[in-house]
Amino acid sequence: MDLHEAQLYERLDAAVVHCFLCAHSCIIKEGQRGICAVRQNVSGKLFSLCYGHPVAMQVDPIEKKPLYHFLPGSKSFSLATRGCNMRCGFCQNWQISQVHQGDVGGEATVVSPQEVVAQALANGCQSISYTYTEPTVFFEYAYAIAQEARAAGLRNVFVSNGYMSEQCRMLLSPVLDAANIDLKCFIDEVYRRVCGASLQPVLDSIADLQRSGVWVEVTTLIVPGVNDDDAQLQGIARFLAAIDPDIPWHLSRFHPDYQFDAVVPTPIEMVEKAVAIGRRSGLRFVYAGNVAGSANDTSCSACKKIVIKRRQFDILSYNVVAGGRCAFCQEIIPGIFSNVCHCEEGFSPTKQSL
Repeated sequence: MDLHEAQLYERLDAAVVHCFLCAHSCIIKEGQRGICAVRQNVSGKLFSLCYGHPVAMQVDPIEKKPLYHFLPGSKSFSLATRGCNMRCGFCQNWQISQVHQGDVGGEATVVSPQEVVAQALANGCQSISYTYTEPTVFFEYAYAIAQEARAAGLRNVFVSNGYMSEQCRMLLSPVLDAANIDLKCFIDEVYRRVCGASLQPVLDSIADLQRSGVWVEVTTLIVPGVNDDDAQLQGIARFLAAIDPDIPWHLSRFHPDYQFDAVVPTPIEMVEKAVAIGRRSGLRFVYAGNVAGSANDTSCSACKKIVIKRRQFDILSYNVVAGGRCAFCQEIIPGIFSNVCHCEEGFSPTKQSL
């Protein structure tokens, strides 16, 4: 088994360590692992078992993260290792995120941070996304890649459940450009029962990352009977609007999977209702995920014209000009926009500068 000494831990005595990478703040005895199952105490030191061992690497449109206001139309080199610090019963990547004590370590594939960056550049990507599983649990690997990426002119993206410690956020934010945080519900008891975690650390991550200058978008997977009531949806929307009404909120339709394979898919009408709740609560950019239609388009908050028209992950038309402004009325469209947007064949994007 390959071992890489972890960061963000302390030795309590010769045989016990305290990991403060995430909000679980695990106390780990000799030979044991933390809740994530990918950090192990070996002879009184904490080691990452997944450093350099991605289980998924591919090129994605940035819209798949989902990020709609960050380098629209660009490609992002996406990777993950095994492991997660939550136990969500409705996890849709459970085959690689939900691992057990004997499942991690010694994978044949070894990919250095330098090799990851080289592959991202070779594939014409503008960013690297740490995604699919929870990137916090492979922090050391992601952090090393992120530093290499920055030096090579690439941006860094976390697609995260937000269950990270303050110390982790402080180290991460200087090399992080964007994050999509999964805010799963707005009741602490539901978080504990369904996800094996708690609500407040996730709220803290959203607020802290946004204040630190990281571009933040938020996703909520709407699961029938778990978080689809008006009170929770209004709570989430009002929380986000109080931080910044320009935070994009993605409301995704659930499909049966993992331990929730008997739960019905989210009715489209429920997703549409949630979108309406978000807009009534003051959010300017609310999107419907896994649902076709205009709820995926970005409209100017001033003149209401469509500035980015989408079909699933493809951009059909792009009317954001230099400085991130609406081409029709010159209102600023919040986000980070590249100097060119690659639309689907047959459409001519408007060039712009950062």
